Amino acid sequence: MLRRRKFRLVAVFAALCFLGLCGGSTLMAEPFQTSANLNAQINWLEHELRNARNDEVDILSPRSFAEAEELVADAKKRLDRGDKHSKIFDKIASAQAELQRAKQVSRRARSELSKVIRARELARAAGATNFEKDYNEVEGKFLDLTKAIEKDKVERARKNGPKVVEEYRTLELRAIKDQTLGEARKLIKQAEKEGAKRTVPKTYAAVQQKLLEVDKFISKNPYQKVKMRNMANEALLQAGRLLQVTRQTKTIKTMRPEHITLWVEGMLYDTSNQLTTPDMRDQPLGTQLENILGSIQALQQDHRFLVNKVKSQQDEIQAQDKQIGFLEKEAQKHMAAKERLAAERESAEKRLAAEKRFSQLFREVRAYFEPNEAEVYKQGSDLVIRLKAIQFPVGKHVIMPNNYSLLSKAQRAIRTFGQPSLVIEGHTDSTGSEVRNQHLSQRRAEAVRAYLVANGTLPVEKIIAVGYGSKRPLASNKTPDGRAINRRIDVIIKPVAKAG
Repeated sequence: MLRRRKFRLVAVFAALCFLGLCGGSTLMAEPFQTSANLNAQINWLEHELRNARNDEVDILSPRSFAEAEELVADAKKRLDRGDKHSKIFDKIASAQAELQRAKQVSRRARSELSKVIRARELARAAGATNFEKDYNEVEGKFLDLTKAIEKDKVERARKNGPKVVEEYRTLELRAIKDQTLGEARKLIKQAEKEGAKRTVPKTYAAVQQKLLEVDKFISKNPYQKVKMRNMANEALLQAGRLLQVTRQTKTIKTMRPEHITLWVEGMLYDTSNQLTTPDMRDQPLGTQLENILGSIQALQQDHRFLVNKVKSQQDEIQAQDKQIGFLEKEAQKHMAAKERLAAERESAEKRLAAEKRFSQLFREVRAYFEPNEAEVYKQGSDLVIRLKAIQFPVGKHVIMPNNYSLLSKAQRAIRTFGQPSLVIEGHTDSTGSEVRNQHLSQRRAEAVRAYLVANGTLPVEKIIAVGYGSKRPLASNKTPDGRAINRRIDVIIKPVAKAG
């Protein structure tokens, strides 16, 4: 009891913190104690109780669940009659604590009593609850086990669990037999009332033997549902037959031999008449029966022929449908291939047109420069203008006036491509340190970019300036001519592809 009281106090404190009634220096209890909020909390707890009941928490932890229900009901009554909010809230918090404890106990019970719970579920599914008195007795023993778990007397629950499992299994087996053989037993009992034991003893004994076989099979194989059902249906048929044989035998005993013969002949005649076979009442009864059976056999053969014919036609239709489906898929593939080829052709035509246009512009740009001024060549889809004649003062990045004419031609070449993207590459020879050369080449590339931007060639965001120092030489740095070739500015024009 002391343990449960401590648990409740802890849970109440946790609930208070969760609802914002404690925690730190800011105490904001009043906004959560309105009637509307208390009513919402009660509604939420009722919803949680319903969910817990669906999960059988009320069975697996009966005491805590019942106490949680009582506390919620009490809180609801207090709210209806206008009691102090603090008292109502205490009931709500206590109810929440008990419900949490009930859920914890139920989880433990499911673990400790898993075999008992499974046996109970199978018994209930088989219809054991129909045996109200016996089922309630076993159910009471099951509740004793869950109460033991709730009281932390696990060893007692473990010790008594196997006995309860067997009692549930006995009920399950009884329910299965009652469900599968109950109707057959009713028919046999009725046949007994009408004198089956005395009137048709052989038929009666055969039906009792069949019932015994099914009963034994169910006892040994309670979960072989399909075979059990088939055997039970056979027993039901034989029980119904017993009743009819009993009644018919009693009727025949009241008839004279001539009446019996005419009665049988009449049945045979009515049957043959329906089959449109010749009237053979001038023949022995056996011959009349053979006539009927032969006619039925012929009809069955004709029926099988028609069935096979229909099946053959259906198979042919299915084959045709399959062929049609195949042809439709092939047509779709051909159409998709045709569309793909058309798209590829259009793309190729555009690419050829672009290449043709690029080659035309390339020839046009190359004509702008003298051979000693610049070298113009294609590099994939880009156009490179290698400004061989551009000159900078030694160790400096200032663009001198003597370079304006060359840069003017470069501007013209750039504008020929509309608004392309541009990369300005600066290169030096190997004279000096690598760090100095890289810095100098970067500054010179930036100077060319600044010149082009200042003269309205392109906006600054479309031009990238990068310095490579002496890392990408075109000639040997051992000779003056080689070093002169390596000191250069490369203007790389990247045309913008036209959509459509």
